[in-house]
Amino acid sequence: MNALLAAYDGLTLRLSRLSSGALPTLARLGFAGVLLVYFWNSARTKLGEGIFGFLSPSPSAYIQIFPKAAEAAGYDVSQFGLFHYAVVVAGTLAEVILPALIIFGLFTRLAALGMTGFVVVQSLTDVYGHGVGGDDLGRWFDAASDALIFDQRALWVLLFAVLFFQGAGPLSLDRWLSRRRGGA
Repeated sequence: MNALLAAYDGLTLRLSRLSSGALPTLARLGFAGVLLVYFWNSARTKLGEGIFGFLSPSPSAYIQIFPKAAEAAGYDVSQFGLFHYAVVVAGTLAEVILPALIIFGLFTRLAALGMTGFVVVQSLTDVYGHGVGGDDLGRWFDAASDALIFDQRALWVLLFAVLFFQGAGPLSLDRWLSRRRGGA
């Protein structure tokens, strides 16, 4: 039995060493394959016209981010103030910049932390602003695994946690910059 446990320990040690570089790279690849286009398409719906469209957000941006306030204003977004404008611009930029940072592996830990915060705010907006509930809200430890908030977004945050705690991995600008500075 001891020989079997020693063989198992040796195998798990080799797998741990192998995955220390592979896991963050795979997490970034998974993010690119599953969530990148989702976030960039969402940002695109918030952009105004032209190259500086992020500075003149579409009415849809305000409606998506402040649904109850938009409804109260009769969907006249000209009634929104500087605070609303700043939040919409920051949110739109976050949906473009943070995913790009993760893809390139640049400031990955900060980008993953920012994306975690973004997903939390997005989820709260969906629940309290857009009224997502019931099966779409979901619950843990049930037979269904496809609920929008508690199931899907929990997995998104887990992916960001891997990147936050382990970094971007060997195929990243973070690693390249670290080596140029004389780091690991």
